[in-house]
Amino acid sequence: MKKIDLLAAFIIGEAVALISLPILRFLELPALIIKIAKYFPVILPLFSIFGIYIAWLISKKIGVIFQVAKCFLVGILNTLIDFGVLNLLMGIFGIFAGWSYSIFKAISFSISVINSYFWNKFWTFKKRETAVGSREFSRFYFIALGGLLIHVSVASLVVNIVGPQFGLSEKIWANIGALVAVFCGFTWNFLGYKFIVFKK
Repeated sequence: MKKIDLLAAFIIGEAVALISLPILRFLELPALIIKIAKYFPVILPLFSIFGIYIAWLISKKIGVIFQVAKCFLVGILNTLIDFGVLNLLMGIFGIFAGWSYSIFKAISFSISVINSYFWNKFWTFKKRETAVGSREFSRFYFIALGGLLIHVSVASLVVNIVGPQFGLSEKIWANIGALVAVFCGFTWNFLGYKFIVFKK
């Protein structure tokens, strides 16, 4: 494992911590959770480094695990960027469901995809050329578009069709819808990036 892998894991962990704090405050979660979250800037980078190191050790036996772990870490950062933008838009407009929510989700996901492209290209799949080729980017866009359809469809289904459950507020349920969409889209994204966009 290279030092850049440890540094990247640290940066991702720190970014996730810093983005998560305002989201948790916006969701008006219990004070205990907010209090614990204050330690995220120390805890999450350490977890990220530890996780990437363990994945590297396992990859000596199962080669693809290191790439999956990197893609997973990038996916966590993408998710927090997605949630950050989504919650910012919901907070600005005071809308947590309906067509506007679907539009907010499309915008937030699209912004997270830009982050995803660069992290996955240069760190996860180690494509060396710095130029963004039109063929590569069009393939990435195709996979991202599929991911966007999965994310918006699943999140909209959970939020607009199923609706808030278990006595949760619309604000928290909107984030649960987004989280369910993340889990549904991860496999599509990883396989598409590995075998179509950044294949060697």
